[in-house]
Amino acid sequence: MSVLLCLAAGALCLYLILYYSVFKGARYCSSVKLRGKTAIVTGSNTGIGKSTALDLAKRGARVILACRNKDKAEAAAFDIRTESGNNQVVFMQLDLGSLESVRSFVKTFLGTEPRLDILINNAGVVGHGHTDDGFDLAFGVNHLGHFLLTNLLLERLQKCGPSRVVTVASIGHRLGKAHFPLMTSKKDLVSGQSTWRNLQAYCDSKLCNVLFTRELANRLEGTSVSCFCLHPGYINTELSRSISLWQQLLLIPFAKLFLQDPEGGAQTTLHCALQEGIEPFSGRYFSNCALQQVGAKGRDDALANKLWEVSERLASL
Repeated sequence: MSVLLCLAAGALCLYLILYYSVFKGARYCSSVKLRGKTAIVTGSNTGIGKSTALDLAKRGARVILACRNKDKAEAAAFDIRTESGNNQVVFMQLDLGSLESVRSFVKTFLGTEPRLDILINNAGVVGHGHTDDGFDLAFGVNHLGHFLLTNLLLERLQKCGPSRVVTVASIGHRLGKAHFPLMTSKKDLVSGQSTWRNLQAYCDSKLCNVLFTRELANRLEGTSVSCFCLHPGYINTELSRSISLWQQLLLIPFAKLFLQDPEGGAQTTLHCALQEGIEPFSGRYFSNCALQQVGAKGRDDALANKLWEVSERLASL
């Protein structure tokens, strides 16, 4: 019995060490108010995006839920209005997998909304397939759709400055690769349909997020717009819905024990969007509500510039 107790105690200690040193994230604590400010949060009908939108609404911001699924987004808007007591939470249709939809969203937004103070590029997907324009799904949604959206909204952001662009990347960017020939040919970034293929394509798109933020900061230097990217932590969200059922079942115990809830995943996003005094770090990468170093490829200015040029061509800017 004593041996079993020792083993149980050791397992518990190991769990606590892992949880608090690796998985549990910092909390963003600030009383800043956002009355009179407008924020867009993509993919905000669920998960980290919804938690982010709720926090912004509680601070008094007008929040635009930029989402693909109308029913889910309107339900989320209702939930956020009810919990926050803020009626300035509205849904606008946006499918980041369609460049036409991105342009339509921007036209609607600019025609109806006088301000834009915070743009949060939160939406993300993992899975095989292609966008409406024929691009790899992860690259097209996670990077190219947000690239076009941000560029089309830059003038309004500059007009309402100081303003911010926050892009949710991932620590997975360290495993990412920039496959420029495949990007331009509208083929899968990784061959095959395996789980690894999906994860590799996801990591590739997250590297694009980091490089995009770096180049955007270079191009916005001297303006009133600052931009940041971040790793939200290890979060239990619907991002895994594209993997097989048996893989999801295997993940459930791990998720329950280690992964944070979406509210925890929103903390570094909120830090990047709201924290005062971080403007000098525009273009940089944050994790756990603190400035962090990105992987070597994420610091490559030539690669960032090349990605920008390729993205401009693909998005027909």
